[in-house]
Amino acid sequence: MIQTPHPDTAAMTITCAIVTVSDTRTPETDKSGQLIKQLLLGANHNIAAYAIIKDEPTQIQEQIESLGKNANLDAIIFNGGTGIAPRDTTYDAIEQLLEKTLPGFGEIFRFLSYQEIGSRAIASRAVAGIYQNKLIFSLPGSSNAVRLGLEKLILPEIVHLVSQMRK
Repeated sequence: MIQTPHPDTAAMTITCAIVTVSDTRTPETDKSGQLIKQLLLGANHNIAAYAIIKDEPTQIQEQIESLGKNANLDAIIFNGGTGIAPRDTTYDAIEQLLEKTLPGFGEIFRFLSYQEIGSRAIASRAVAGIYQNKLIFSLPGSSNAVRLGLEKLILPEIVHLVSQMRK
């Protein structure tokens, strides 16, 4: 169930970029990236960019820096690379660039994940924050995690968070 947006910001459209971090996915096999797109469009938001990049810290940071220059972009949603395997570097790359963090995002995401998958939720390094006046969200790559993060956290709050950044 998607929570109702704040009444004062319900009509605002957010422009987003979607970035899938994976060494193996292609546009045809990127179910999580396509799910993010579907959920954002279903909530009447815009997609300005979509990319699949390798789980390489420099590529992740270059993508953030490039998207950070887009004045029309409000948010960047990453999926993939948030675990603890050696190739999972998304959290480390993003965390270094964030100007402000939203610790509650990762905390609540792990709490909600725990309710679904149990103690395995401790391995998730989901993170959110702000870079160059853009919201950055980073979710695990599984479609279940993407749906949880979008429906329970991002979609109910993204308009409110963007409006707060613009003040």
